Amino acid sequence: MYVRSPDFEQHAERIMEVTDATSRLNVLPFSDTEGRAELLSVVFGGPLPESVTIYPPFYTEHGLNTTFGENVFVNQGCTFMDKGGIDIGDGVMIAPKVNLITGGHPLPLAERREHLSFAPIVIEDHVWIGTSAVITQGVTVGTGAVVAAGAVVTHDVPPHTMVAGVPARVIKKID
Repeated sequence: MYVRSPDFEQHAERIMEVTDATSRLNVLPFSDTEGRAELLSVVFGGPLPESVTIYPPFYTEHGLNTTFGENVFVNQGCTFMDKGGIDIGDGVMIAPKVNLITGGHPLPLAERREHLSFAPIVIEDHVWIGTSAVITQGVTVGTGAVVAAGAVVTHDVPPHTMVAGVPARVIKKID
């Protein structure tokens, strides 16, 4: 039997609220910009900067731990699991189906269902994240970097570099 702490109960309530809001967001007509803004405000705990664009469908489990800079674009089908915190800088472009995942489980079998670990993701200014890339907990993507489509990023990305592959590695410097 699992004993659930008050923190767990509060987290579970937030998951229900956000899942309800995103499920409604994801079926709105695309032209309903007012409805989209209202639901995104529920998801993120307040209005987003006017220069932030998020195209549904969009998924998250918490929402309150994501911050956006100016002129951010998030394309369709992205998932932000933000319990550990996601900080997105100015001028960031996020392609379709990108996953930003701040949580995980321990490796030992006996501990996997008992514990969660969280660490923030930081996406610095003017980063471009390609289609279906995955960025895992504790990663910082440096200013001006590019994450290639399909990359799985498990370590920090230096500024002004391009990373690709599984696991992602630097493949070139960007001027």
